[in-house]
Amino acid sequence: MESQSKAAEAAPNETEHSASEFKRDMGFWGNLALGFTYLSPVVGVYATFAASVAIAGPPAFWMLIIAGLGQLLVATVFGEVVSQYPVAGGIYPWNRRLWGAKWGWISGWIYMIAINATIASVAYGAGPFLGALLGIEMNASANVLLALLIILLATFANLGGTKFLAKVAFVGFVLEIIASAVIGVWLLIAVRKHDLSVLFQDFRPADMQENSPFLIAFLGAAIMGIYLYYGFEANGDVAEEVRDPGRVIPKAMRMTIYVGGVASMFIALGLILAVGSFEDIINGTIPDPISAIFMEAFGPIGFKIVMAVVLVSFLSCTISLQAAASRLMFSMGRDNQLPGAKYLKRFNAKRAVPPYALIVAGVLPAIVVVISLLSEDALIAIISFAAFGIYLAFAAVVLASLRARILGWKPSGQFRMGNWGWAITIAALTYQIFAMVIVVWPVAGAPWFEAWLVGIMGVVVVGVGCIYLFTAHPETKGGADAGIATGVVDTHLIQPIAPTEELVDMAIRLDGGKPHIYPDNQRNWDEERK
Repeated sequence: MESQSKAAEAAPNETEHSASEFKRDMGFWGNLALGFTYLSPVVGVYATFAASVAIAGPPAFWMLIIAGLGQLLVATVFGEVVSQYPVAGGIYPWNRRLWGAKWGWISGWIYMIAINATIASVAYGAGPFLGALLGIEMNASANVLLALLIILLATFANLGGTKFLAKVAFVGFVLEIIASAVIGVWLLIAVRKHDLSVLFQDFRPADMQENSPFLIAFLGAAIMGIYLYYGFEANGDVAEEVRDPGRVIPKAMRMTIYVGGVASMFIALGLILAVGSFEDIINGTIPDPISAIFMEAFGPIGFKIVMAVVLVSFLSCTISLQAAASRLMFSMGRDNQLPGAKYLKRFNAKRAVPPYALIVAGVLPAIVVVISLLSEDALIAIISFAAFGIYLAFAAVVLASLRARILGWKPSGQFRMGNWGWAITIAALTYQIFAMVIVVWPVAGAPWFEAWLVGIMGVVVVGVGCIYLFTAHPETKGGADAGIATGVVDTHLIQPIAPTEELVDMAIRLDGGKPHIYPDNQRNWDEERK
């Protein structure tokens, strides 16, 4: 145990990737803005409000608090990990160091698919708001064109460099904070129709109340919080672009939850108390309550201004998502973990960005969006995996952190949970499991394939990833520091030539040193590293 701790203490901290090509142009506020605009209270609440209220009525509001507390636990675990390993790409390099090369790869694969699907869903989801702004009925082609335009604008914004990205994110952050405050206050003053007591009432029809316990409906309404509270991982995805990352990023992660949570709850509370009839939302008579509320509260001109602000929020959210996705693919490309790695790891020194990774983070979501013209069911299938995949990748980090603690890892970054580490990590993992169960739970009354669509897509993505992992063995093609948190160095490419030398190597590894590469195997090692 002592030798493992020694290895952990020897693990890279602030100096890791000190020769990184990135410029550290991002401070606390830029990092916070990036995470906040990715989380985006406006996008998250507006996209899930109608569905959540239709399931459980006004008490759905409390799920914002429960989910916020759950994800705050996860953000605290992430903060401790990134403080010790401030490496671009987030989930992939963290898991690689905490557990090993294979665990890092599969979690990076899952997160890569999920975040690109999320980019597509956010860009595509902006369509109805543009239609409301222009007063037109959006058809599939117009929706696709708008989504492609948003992705293109996001790509250009990201190609501007870290400093420009930080400025754009901060503008989006300020605009969304102001909009959340103004909209929330006006809804509470001008069109409030209920008092706070409705947050404790069951408005479902009598037959539904008799046949289905309220707890089931309440848990189903968790989708509003579950789909909202992620984005803080983006703070760590750009770790090599942040000044003093071991101190700044953990603080920014927690602040993303604080500020995003308060803004989301304020908007949701204003909307709930402004609803005319909860029964009409629950029975489907009013499928789009937000537009009805805004039109009543702000009038035709004010309504269009609000829709314009919402569209800006969708754009800033897409920009932040794409920044996170590109850093992940760059990190995996830098370690030769993906097909086309020689392009993904290329870096534009002038703008201090990975241009090819950014382009791929635009092309993949664009392909998903265009697929909708061929099959809307295919689009739904791909996007349905997004939230589940992100939570699965999150859980992989939390589980790897817990395992590392069991094996003797002693966090040595600037931010440490101390004696609370065990309890917070276990609680965070418990919440992640709860969230994944809610997301994957079958839809009642739907055909079996549609009911289990999220789970089916999860099996497909993980299955394809595992097939590639165990046939192509990308984990052998590059990268360093696999399993370094516990002192268990990945040595699968090293074959000692005698048992006595193997014992010597084991002693060196346990003491935190690097294993010896024997002459007979040097050529094979060099070939694998290319």
